[in-house]
Amino acid sequence: WGTQRIEPMEPRLDWLPRTIPTQDETTIVHGDYRLGNMIVHPQEPRIVAVLDWELSTLGHPLADVAYTCVPWNLPAERLDGYLGRDLAPLGYPSEAEFVADYCRHAGRADIPHWPFYVAFALFRLAAITHGTARRARVPNASWVREASVRRCVNGRRWRRTAGVVGGHATRGSGSRT
Repeated sequence: WGTQRIEPMEPRLDWLPRTIPTQDETTIVHGDYRLGNMIVHPQEPRIVAVLDWELSTLGHPLADVAYTCVPWNLPAERLDGYLGRDLAPLGYPSEAEFVADYCRHAGRADIPHWPFYVAFALFRLAAITHGTARRARVPNASWVREASVRRCVNGRRWRRTAGVVGGHATRGSGSRT
């Protein structure tokens, strides 16, 4: 169970490097920036802490923004995503509203090449879950008992994530606000 070819990801191996936007800024990026790694104030709509910094590095800030938007691009019924869910009653914005809010706070008019950043985030997630499944098959992997890891080990989660990547590499390179 070594490295395997994952057919839905193959076209992206060529598309991503050819489509990468010009690097225009570098900041500290978290690497796993998502709601699950945040502590939200109990009474106010604000984040009081960001946890889990071991993947932090220097990179483009839109990598973190796109990774935060991954749930809006994953199916609700199989990948714990937001696709197909009515988010309004939960007080969650749409992806477009979230990105527009980010742009407003960051002083950006829009995000050129938004589909690239989302495709990269999904590709990265598929690669990470594939690696998790691979490591879980090692006999001394004591953390295999965790339910989230078992889903990866079954092979279905990373395969489904890889399948989702395909739609983003073909959407074009337009802006999103």
